[in-house]
Amino acid sequence: MDEKTLTSQILDRLDAHHVNPMNDVLFKFIFGKIERKNITIDFLNAVLEPSLGHKIKNIVFLPTEQIPQNEEDKLSRLDVACELDTGEYIDVEVQVVNYQNMKRRTLYYWSQVYLMHLPAGTRYNDLRPTITINILAFNILPQDEPHAMYSIYNIKTQDRLNSDMELHFLELPKFVKGVKKPIREMTKMERWMAYFANRMSKNEKEELAMSEAAINGAYDATDVFLHDKSERLKYINREMAIMDYHSGMESAEQRGEARGEKRGEKRGEKRGIAIGEKRGEKRGIAMGENRYAELVAKLHSVGRDDEVFKATVDMTLRKKLFKEFNL
Repeated sequence: MDEKTLTSQILDRLDAHHVNPMNDVLFKFIFGKIERKNITIDFLNAVLEPSLGHKIKNIVFLPTEQIPQNEEDKLSRLDVACELDTGEYIDVEVQVVNYQNMKRRTLYYWSQVYLMHLPAGTRYNDLRPTITINILAFNILPQDEPHAMYSIYNIKTQDRLNSDMELHFLELPKFVKGVKKPIREMTKMERWMAYFANRMSKNEKEELAMSEAAINGAYDATDVFLHDKSERLKYINREMAIMDYHSGMESAEQRGEARGEKRGEKRGEKRGIAIGEKRGEKRGIAMGENRYAELVAKLHSVGRDDEVFKATVDMTLRKKLFKEFNL
């Protein structure tokens, strides 16, 4: 199946139930538009009200278009930046690909926003508190809770230096793995994580939409998005780019392991993996496209469309499906 046919089939079957809310094209459409800022404010309050100590009443969106620093940014970076009515700067990022460098990346992004609006010659006291929220499709932190907040503290006394830095992490796999609650018993933040994790039935999504007006608004915005063919095509291109990246990395891992085993030495194994990763990023993408196309076609043919997008970010599920369909 060629890419054009695959894209056409996915477009025909794409609906609000199967769409991936972690796709950056869709995320920016919903959370980065002034006409839907009430949705963004609701989400920000769900995450930040406990640490801010007050409700956010209004926001002003800030420019987010920047020249990518490297190839990874084309896949992994999405910023929705805004200024709160109380002066703090907020940077929201959705990360679906784990490049094993998220901790440093978030410090870099935070620093860029922190310094963004400090003109030359102004005082340090003019710096504004800056908060980064990372919504992650993977885990990177040691704690079991899906939400964690980091700042600058004295290691011995736990005294906080100031409130200028807050780094929030929402690790969706931990939320999915945790104790399943009825939607009526979830906190507002848990409901938003349920929305992003997107592991609910149609009935559960309907209940979620009824429980939170802003989430209902996000679903309504998704319907608008899906009726715009150009936006849908951008969405599909992003999903396929992520799938291609994972395919390339899988090919790299497989070749690296094979070379390492053949040489039978630790040194050879490390070198083999390194060589495989380097070549896999360039050649593995092309090699894996047909395999993914076949998987998507088979899932469509048996009516399992909901697993297409889950397999995009879930490597364990992807491997299981490859095995199931003998691919």
